[in-house]
Amino acid sequence: MTDSATDASTDRIPALAELTTIRVGGAPAAFVPADDRDTLVRAVRDAVTSGEDWLVLGGGSNLVVADDGFDGTVIHVRTRGVERLSASDGRIRIRVQAGEPWDDLVALTVRNGWSGIEALSGIPGSTGAAPVQNIGAYGQELESALVGVEFLDEETGDVLYLRRDELGLGYRTSVLKRGRRGVVLSVDLELDDTTASDGVGAPLSAPVAYAQLADALAVPLGARVPVAELRRAVLALRSSKGMVLDPADPDSVSSGSFFTNPIVSESFARSLPRNAPRWPQEPAEPDAVIGLPPGGLHPLDVPPLATGEYTVKLSAAWLIENAGIHRGFALPGSGAGISSKHTLAIVNRGGGTAADVVQLADFIQSRVQAEFGVLLQPEPVMVGISL
Repeated sequence: MTDSATDASTDRIPALAELTTIRVGGAPAAFVPADDRDTLVRAVRDAVTSGEDWLVLGGGSNLVVADDGFDGTVIHVRTRGVERLSASDGRIRIRVQAGEPWDDLVALTVRNGWSGIEALSGIPGSTGAAPVQNIGAYGQELESALVGVEFLDEETGDVLYLRRDELGLGYRTSVLKRGRRGVVLSVDLELDDTTASDGVGAPLSAPVAYAQLADALAVPLGARVPVAELRRAVLALRSSKGMVLDPADPDSVSSGSFFTNPIVSESFARSLPRNAPRWPQEPAEPDAVIGLPPGGLHPLDVPPLATGEYTVKLSAAWLIENAGIHRGFALPGSGAGISSKHTLAIVNRGGGTAADVVQLADFIQSRVQAEFGVLLQPEPVMVGISL
C-alpha cells in the first residue's frame, strides 16, 4: 500500500513487540488497524492487489517476529461481536468475529451454561486464529465444536465459507497454516446447552478427557462437572504453568508452548526410555483369534493380519527436561529463558530479542535431537526468522 495507516491511538506505526505476547519484533513497513469487517476485507484486498507482502495480526500470542520487523503491511484484526444463530434443540450455534479475544468468548459461553470449549479456557489470542492452529488443551480441541469459518481467499479475493471438513484440521494445524493464504473473518461454533429446563442444577461440562484435569477436579475421567467449575480448574492449572497472561507473572511473557508434542512411529517410540510418556494416536489392532479345525490349519488358510504402523505422540516437555534443559534455564547473556514453571515455554526475561529466542530454541532443538533423535518443531508462527 502506498498510503500506510498507523495506529490511530498513537499516530505512529507500532513495533510488533508492543502487540505480541512474547514482546519481540520490530515495526512493519505499514500498519492497518481493522475495527470492522469491511475495513478488514478492504485492507486485505488492497494489500494483495499492491503485490506487497502482508501479515494478519490478532492477539499476537502465537507469533515471533524478527527484530528487523516486517517489510510489508500488518493488518491488525480488531473486529468484535458474537451473534446467536438458529440451531437444533439442545444445541447453541454462534458466529464470532475474528478479532474477539478467545478467552472472553469462552467466559461468555460458560456464563450462559454452554459447553464444548470450556477446557480451552485461558488460551490467549483471537478467535480468528483458533481454527488456524486447531487450538487444544486438556483433552479438548476446537475441531469438536467448530462448524466452519468465513474466509477471505487471497488467490480469488472472494469471501468463502469453509466447512470444518474442508479445513484439514489436525494436531495444531489446518490447511490455513499449511499454505492456504487468506484471512478468517468469522468463526461458527456449535455448543451444547446444558442449562436445566427446570432451572435446577448447574450447567455441566463436556466429559473430562484429560487425566491431570480429572485429578485437579477429583473426578474420574469421563465425568461431567459444573462448567464454571471446570473453567476455574483449567485456569488454575494454566496459571501454575505461567500459561495465562498476567502482568504480574514474568513467566507469562511468552508465546505459550513453543514446541509441539512430536508424533513418531510406534517402532521409534519403543527405542526411547521406558519412562518417556507416550500416547498412541490410533487404537491397536485387537488380537486375532483363529479357530483350529481338526488336523490344524494349512498356512494358506490363515487370514492376513494387519501390519500397519501406528503413530505415537510424545511429550516435548519430557524430552526437553531429560535432555538436560530445566525450568529457568537461560544461555549466558541472553534475554530469553525457559519458564520457571514449564519447560515448554520460552519467555522474554526482560529486554529479550527475537534473536535471543531463536538462539535458545535452536539450542533446545539440538540438545533434544542429539539425546533422543527427535527434531522438535516450533508451534508459533515465525516471521522473518527460522530455526
